[in-house]
Amino acid sequence: MSRVRELFEQAESKADFSRLYFGHLAELMGRLDHDAVGRVIDALLGARASGRSIFIMGNGGSAATANHFASDLAIGTRAGAKPFNAVSLSANMSAMSAISNDYGYEDVFYKQLENRVSEGDVVIAISASGESANVLKAMRYASKMNCITVGFSGFDGGALKSMAQLNVYVGSQQGEYGPVEDLHLLFGHLISNYLMLHCEKEALEASK
Repeated sequence: MSRVRELFEQAESKADFSRLYFGHLAELMGRLDHDAVGRVIDALLGARASGRSIFIMGNGGSAATANHFASDLAIGTRAGAKPFNAVSLSANMSAMSAISNDYGYEDVFYKQLENRVSEGDVVIAISASGESANVLKAMRYASKMNCITVGFSGFDGGALKSMAQLNVYVGSQQGEYGPVEDLHLLFGHLISNYLMLHCEKEALEASK
């Protein structure tokens, strides 16, 4: 039985389920490697300083997180003189449908990277299972191109955990998509908020 189902069975009311669910998220957050988050922030700051691009990808709920994270990076951090050149590979439905139709869904992220990515770019893959074939194919290509690879994964981490150079990992029961995706969205907000405040401080100091 999944942990969320266990919580549902234990809950004495809807309000109690809410309390138990958020308690479970807090338990998962307690296992987080905060140093790993710091290393991802450093990689994004490095990309900004060197004018490199940041590509983010994911399927389903992870696609929504990729879109949200890319938007927060590209738009929400504009206080500084240098922008974050962040793009979600999950956002362009014309490209994704064309690639799926002409090559296959496994190529939807790889083909977008093929003519755009350069050495030193940051490529972020978001996958709860860490086993999405299209994500892993793109990550292999990013590694081949000497990009900095970042994985947001859950469950046991899957192949993504060992493939990515930097990992922000939510250790959870297999198939626990909801809580893992909740925390992946939280990681995006945490990182974006830090970078926004960093850029504001940087701009303030530059104006003195």
